[in-house]
Amino acid sequence: MSSQGYEEVQAPNHYFDRNFDIEAAKILPGEYYVSARNMLLVTVLGSCVAACIRDPISGIGGMNHFMLPEGGGDQHNVLSSSARYGGYAMEVLINQLVKLGANRNRLEAKVFGGAAVLRGFTTVQVGSMNSEFVLDYLHAERIRVVAEDLLDVYPRKVYFFPATGRVMVRKLKSVHNNTIIERERDYSQRLKGAEIAGDVELFS
Repeated sequence: MSSQGYEEVQAPNHYFDRNFDIEAAKILPGEYYVSARNMLLVTVLGSCVAACIRDPISGIGGMNHFMLPEGGGDQHNVLSSSARYGGYAMEVLINQLVKLGANRNRLEAKVFGGAAVLRGFTTVQVGSMNSEFVLDYLHAERIRVVAEDLLDVYPRKVYFFPATGRVMVRKLKSVHNNTIIERERDYSQRLKGAEIAGDVELFS
């Protein structure tokens, strides 16, 4: 992770987007990116969800891309550990926004993803669980959701311009989704072996 006073990133993939004529960062499962600069954040979502959160006054914004862990055994324990992981993923993003100068009381969110694209997940519906979690979390944290595009059966490609708050979403209806599905399956397998250490303390 790097801190340069104007952005916070985890495992960034930078490139120049010729279509929009702007520097861009691709966000993969388990990653996030926060910036105060004029740039583009891009991710492709299947069952995962992405929260695009920004301070509309300062223009500081960021995106995460996460999935709640799916597992077997006691359902209460599964949901408890999932909520803890999802809370961690959201807190890290909010924490970095505030660290860069965003006002927590002004934060607003746009949320995407949660499609039913993963087959063979039998204990829970991962996409719907992710969608329900992110909305419940933002409501509990009093962060206003100003736009959402959740559930359905199609993967999405999301383009987020944090400086302006503009978001463009493209449903991927006519492409082969094997890459997206395999990426999320691999991510899900990594989550099963991961432990989240402690809570993240938020800046007030």
